[in-house]
Amino acid sequence: MKRIHIFLVTLLTALAGSAVAPEVQLLTAAPGNNIYELEGHTALRIIHPRWGDFTVNWGVFDFDSPGFVYRFVKGETDYIAAAYPTERFVSSYARAGRALSYQTLALDSLQAERLTALVMENLQPENRVYRYNYVLDNCATRPLDMIARSVGCPIELSAPSLPEASRSTFRNVMRHYHRNYPWYQFGIDLALGSGIDRPLLADEPRFAPVVAREMVEEAKLPGGEQLVTRSGYLYGSDSTPSVVAPPTHWTLTPLFWGWTVCALAFCVSVLQMRSRPKWGRIFDTMWFSLTGLTGLLLTFLIFVSVHEATSPNWLYLWLNPLCFIGAVAPWLKRGKVLEISYQSVNFALLIVLGGVFLAGVQSPNPTFIPLMLATGLRAVTNIMNPLCAKKR
Repeated sequence: MKRIHIFLVTLLTALAGSAVAPEVQLLTAAPGNNIYELEGHTALRIIHPRWGDFTVNWGVFDFDSPGFVYRFVKGETDYIAAAYPTERFVSSYARAGRALSYQTLALDSLQAERLTALVMENLQPENRVYRYNYVLDNCATRPLDMIARSVGCPIELSAPSLPEASRSTFRNVMRHYHRNYPWYQFGIDLALGSGIDRPLLADEPRFAPVVAREMVEEAKLPGGEQLVTRSGYLYGSDSTPSVVAPPTHWTLTPLFWGWTVCALAFCVSVLQMRSRPKWGRIFDTMWFSLTGLTGLLLTFLIFVSVHEATSPNWLYLWLNPLCFIGAVAPWLKRGKVLEISYQSVNFALLIVLGGVFLAGVQSPNPTFIPLMLATGLRAVTNIMNPLCAKKR
């Protein structure tokens, strides 16, 4: 019934506006300085003889909806398709200083009317809410999929100009555009598991709006014709200054602080081996409490969240609630056996995780290396120190 409805709407609309064919444009905003804007934004503009000049945006979410934050963290990321007068849409990006480009699509009148009908159907209250997926179903993939449906078959997108390594996986595409936001990428690498490290299919880099724009520019229709007839800017130009933050100073990056923690773990281990165990206990309480709390977060993301990309996450071998044993055991009168047993298993799991990284199953954030070394140093010290003490 839905297909029949779309067909009838397409037919009636085509008859009503047969004198002038609709014009369809793909709009792409340059990256912004907020973390959810770092890869730009995509929208679809339709200039219709009956419905006027409007732009459809699939990136709208309602902060005021009940339980928004909890549902978002859990993975119930419900986004909304919304339409605006194009003038209003353009002015919002002009105020932000973000260039807004357009690509006019070579759709014939029937294809353009079919696309309009699909969009109108999607904008209905019962259809406009969808479960957003950061890499598979977002503001860039939705309009491209609708364009393909209006044409009647998949569109042959061109390859992006990103370096091959930067377009090899979802995670590497993200890292390319998040390079000036290392703490944000650190959080992504912590929360998202091995699912975003698989090799990408040819058209999958399109999930990033600025990449999608580039891939559409030389795309081909089924007959071999260019999909884009002309392109330009509704606001700004190629030389419009970027509003993305400048590179983070090296002393403020997570990698710097990761090596700082590793250095502290080394110093504490040396002091402990020199019969100053109190420093080891204090460090372990703070460090393993922090890793345990992170393990609780990963437990939620892996076993409770419905985010597709959070499981499996091999970091759970290292960051899990059992880390609290390492925080508590040093203070127990008879906790030495428990501590040695835990740290032995902990060290073995770190070795396994290192193998996972080397095998390319999951790509680690560079900061994970010194932090894992810190955990490994503390594990080895707590295993070896009692044995050395017996010999002394």
